[in-house]
Amino acid sequence: MADKKRFTSSRKLDHLRICAEEAVECGDAGFGDVRLAHNALPECDMRNIDLSVRFLGHTLNSPLFVSAMTGGHPKTKETNARLARIAERFGLGMGVGSQRAALEDESLADTFAVVRDEAPHAFIVGNLGAVQLREHGTAWAEEAVEMIGADALAIHLNFLQEAIQPEGDHNATGCLAAITELCSEMKTPVIVKETGCGISGEVARRCWGAGAKAIDIGGWGGTSWAAVESVRAGESKNEKDRPLQTLGEDFSAWGIPTVVSLAEVAATGGPVIASGGIRTGIDMAKCLALGADLTGMAMPLLKPALESDAALSARVETIHRELVGAMFLCGAARTADLRSTRVYITGKTRQMIGERTGAYHEM
Repeated sequence: MADKKRFTSSRKLDHLRICAEEAVECGDAGFGDVRLAHNALPECDMRNIDLSVRFLGHTLNSPLFVSAMTGGHPKTKETNARLARIAERFGLGMGVGSQRAALEDESLADTFAVVRDEAPHAFIVGNLGAVQLREHGTAWAEEAVEMIGADALAIHLNFLQEAIQPEGDHNATGCLAAITELCSEMKTPVIVKETGCGISGEVARRCWGAGAKAIDIGGWGGTSWAAVESVRAGESKNEKDRPLQTLGEDFSAWGIPTVVSLAEVAATGGPVIASGGIRTGIDMAKCLALGADLTGMAMPLLKPALESDAALSARVETIHRELVGAMFLCGAARTADLRSTRVYITGKTRQMIGERTGAYHEM
């Protein structure tokens, strides 16, 4: 058991290092096929653009959500602390990485708990895998929430990653039932979260039916966990892991692009967090116009988070300037106003979404 705990922890450090150092972003999230209608008479004051949003009963200063990145190894503690300080400073929501390692080894809990220490007023989301939920039940979920004083708990779906990992969990049966039971037993809101392959409209309906309070689509077009696991397999000293390197490369193109997933999920209900390949404030504006309530970013914040508080703060400020500029040019004085902005969708993204009468316009 001790070896398993150490392995889980070291894997978390591997993931952080690979994401920071290797080219693991794959695909096209679809933002190039999306254009917001320019408002030549915006009739609003750019200096007074209101970025605030309401999400699961909380008021946030911005729709920018610091997506789950790390935790679970002593060397990740400062990165989580830095991300949390920025969330507190800017009034953002923030998710932590999978808490499995700390649930297996309580000595690692401080790598997650530091988030609440540094961000006492922020909207914080815990994180537990669907497989771990199925195996350990509501008890682990409640421990994850208590560990960081979480305002919500994300149950992540990462079955592509599990399929590529040498040590992955390959049995996905019973996970929907486990989520349904959790939603009925726990007062803390449950968010169902994909990790880079997107969520379809059909799966979204099953999640709402299970009692989920929000969905994080985690679409294809950003960080590819198949690519991350491919790098890990290539670095492995175990020859049996080497074939998984090619498998990871083969499946790096697997998934539903973020814009397509967002269009499908937003049509089934809400609230919805859009994530996966969102790189600018303009991308954020497009997501909000397409029905997202929050927009999650991880990779764009990771490298500055590894550098300094100042670098991370500057990156967030740049993203917000881009979002404000896009809102102004759409005539949207508030984030909610973007919902009425006309959207053009072209190319492969339009083909995948299909015709939705009155929703999108030909260019």
